[in-house]
Amino acid sequence: MINKGTWVEIEEVVLTPENRAQTIPEETKITPLKAWIRGNCLENCERGDAVEVITNVGRIAKGIVVEVEPGYYHTYGKYVKEISHVGKQAREMIGQ
Repeated sequence: MINKGTWVEIEEVVLTPENRAQTIPEETKITPLKAWIRGNCLENCERGDAVEVITNVGRIAKGIVVEVEPGYYHTYGKYVKEISHVGKQAREMIGQ
């Protein structure tokens, strides 16, 4: 059980396929437009349940619980050999 007030991530369907713009690519039209929102659940629930959450800015959103206590995972991408010397070069340029 996920207790009321727990930090969760929900998946919300923003647009169903029939409500999507006709000008987008065909393979995109057949897919619902989704949003993933994080907030504190307003009631006890389970993963996969529809639940309302309140976000850090006070917005109420409703969706399906997909993750409990999600973290933040950031990356600047893979190593790029061509720019690996930039930091050293910049220090040399400013005399450090």
